[in-house]
Amino acid sequence: MSQIFEYIKMAFFNILSNKVRSLLTMLGIIIGISSVILIISLGNGAKNMITGQLDSIGNGQVAVASMDPSYPITIDDLEYIKETMEEVRTYQVSLSLNGTITTPKGEFTGFAYGCKADNYLFEQYSVLSKGSYFSEDDYETGKMVCYIAENDAIKLFGNTDVIGMPIDIMMVNGRNLTYTITGLTAYASNSSMITYDYENAPIYLNVPLTTFESALGADINADTYTAYLILNDDANTQEACNQIINILEARHDCRGENQYIFQSFSDVMSTINTVINVITIFISLVAAISLLVGGVGVMNIMLVSVTERTREIGIRKALGAKTRSIMLQFLSESAIITMLGGLLGILSGFLGAFLISQIISILAPDYAFTPSISFGVILLATLFSSVVGIFFGIYPARKAAKLSPIEALRRM
Repeated sequence: MSQIFEYIKMAFFNILSNKVRSLLTMLGIIIGISSVILIISLGNGAKNMITGQLDSIGNGQVAVASMDPSYPITIDDLEYIKETMEEVRTYQVSLSLNGTITTPKGEFTGFAYGCKADNYLFEQYSVLSKGSYFSEDDYETGKMVCYIAENDAIKLFGNTDVIGMPIDIMMVNGRNLTYTITGLTAYASNSSMITYDYENAPIYLNVPLTTFESALGADINADTYTAYLILNDDANTQEACNQIINILEARHDCRGENQYIFQSFSDVMSTINTVINVITIFISLVAAISLLVGGVGVMNIMLVSVTERTREIGIRKALGAKTRSIMLQFLSESAIITMLGGLLGILSGFLGAFLISQIISILAPDYAFTPSISFGVILLATLFSSVVGIFFGIYPARKAAKLSPIEALRRM
């Protein structure tokens, strides 16, 4: 053990004796490790930001769809599922009718989006900024009310002081409907990823689904083929979805025919995480190529060092130093050079990642995130840099160890 410490001490002495050359030797390792650390920490930080926002938007949501028009999903089915399953918090179906909205500001393409009174639970990316959502009583009586987005209110009326104002929409079937605005919604502070808007975007009126039946004569109990449900936070998603499928198959007499499928938001999140991880790993592997370049640089410098220290090697061998001792001395030196380069690379990679994240937070505050990396990755990077040094230091070390003491002393 004492010999190993002696080799490490000698390695540090030789490195400090040639500071500039040692730093240049480390440069390739520093660049390689810092690139990998920077990419992984930025990738993890961005992934945490994306998954955090998406999770807050759709956590607990599942979609159930029919694969065959002969086996639809009805409102009665969904009501039965909600009543019999404690895991199901609420449901929604995707029903909308389009038309033209006319205001003093002009004509706009609009959609009356039929929904239940608790539809806001599906819109976790938005919050109520003014007024109120329509109530359960409004839904049951088919009251002609709606809530819209703040941006849409500004498009339609030029301001947000619109609570209680009417909106006229001429539906494609020729019927003219008038809804009264009860509330405005705005994007939640943690929903920067979906705060998109464009000039010709349609206007969405969130209206009681029952108004489709009372005002348009549409049958809200008509068959649908896709439904959305929100599960309680403590529900087992897989088991709950399987139970929902079993209920639908039993009610439509198609057990075992796989006529219904489901997709949970957690499945979507898993796919997104996989894609981000694959991209991060691929880019990191590309950046890691520079480690090989750095390793070759270490080997070249160590070969130069062997040539310069021929006299020292000859004297040590003449005094009885073993081949193994000479080899371990040079291997220790190359390993320490690359390990120090790795540590500097980790530090510079972290600093670079935080610098980039700060620039992003200044230029695009909505997309700000904090770089993140695990201790395991840091440890792996440090060990890998040392392994690179040992691997590329073997040849120079063997060359030094095999020098004949007579030949070495002759070159003095």
